[in-house]
Amino acid sequence: MVKPFREIHVSELESQSLQEAMDAQGYVLIRDALPVEELTRLLGEMTEVLYAEGWLLPGHSPLKRVADVSKTCGESDEEFKSIYKQIFSMERFHALAQHGRMREVLSLLVGPRLLVQPKLVARLIFPNCERLLIDAHQDHQSMAGDPESFTAWFPLHDCPEELGPLQVMEGSHRYGLQSDPVTGYVARETARGEDWVGGAIHAGDLLIFHSLTVHASSPNVSEQMRVSMDFRFQDYARVLNPALLVFPGGNANGRSWEATYAGWQSDELKYYWKRLPLRFSPSKAELAVLAETADRPEMRARYARILTQIEEQMPDQIPDPIPN
Repeated sequence: MVKPFREIHVSELESQSLQEAMDAQGYVLIRDALPVEELTRLLGEMTEVLYAEGWLLPGHSPLKRVADVSKTCGESDEEFKSIYKQIFSMERFHALAQHGRMREVLSLLVGPRLLVQPKLVARLIFPNCERLLIDAHQDHQSMAGDPESFTAWFPLHDCPEELGPLQVMEGSHRYGLQSDPVTGYVARETARGEDWVGGAIHAGDLLIFHSLTVHASSPNVSEQMRVSMDFRFQDYARVLNPALLVFPGGNANGRSWEATYAGWQSDELKYYWKRLPLRFSPSKAELAVLAETADRPEMRARYARILTQIEEQMPDQIPDPIPN
């Protein structure tokens, strides 16, 4: 049984209430937090790409997102990856993470030393495809670094329950890492926490949850694609997994910051994290050791690529503690 989200309107929001809700629940749903017009502009750019690639049915406005289910694919499919690179490279996509309203809300939780991790995630979810449903998990399993990190999840359109908004397990952040180390998932029947909560999330609403909060997709049983965003953020004084700043897969998948930025009109947001005194875990020295000693050859190669890219991007980065 899924209970309704606890929610707060942005007009009632202040730092103490946000922190108290996060400590108690492991999440907070903030209504009307983001400017709908900005979301709609980005949605328009994204759905034009999806329409041009045939993922959306002709005869409908792209903004309606009526899916051609014969094109159904997901993150592990090659046909998805080429489209996703176009989405990820959009300047407006990355600018939204640095929008004043976004930064104002996120800073209420982590304070003035806000880092929005640059590898933002767009979720392009086809309807009625059980194999693409994301099982229960915790984001810290992939984020690593400091567990006091957070995810901001929001749709770019109204997301009633039939479109598959996220559900979270209230209070599950208090039980540490529960994810299976092999699969990365948490079995619903054994997950520790309180009630599962969910419900409709509208354009402009913002769902924020702790990196240890268990959460899952709900089924998209509509005829439309669900288009939503995941922004991960933290206090930059806390340690950061350096893999979150680079593309450990190397050039084989064609992804790099240079390729991402190729068509941008402004340089303002490029490599913004270079200006911050970040602390890495694993550190550069630890990455160098792991590149030589990790158990599997593929992991040794992965650590070596991370180290190379970090040294190229931030050769003068000093991993000294930042005073509180």
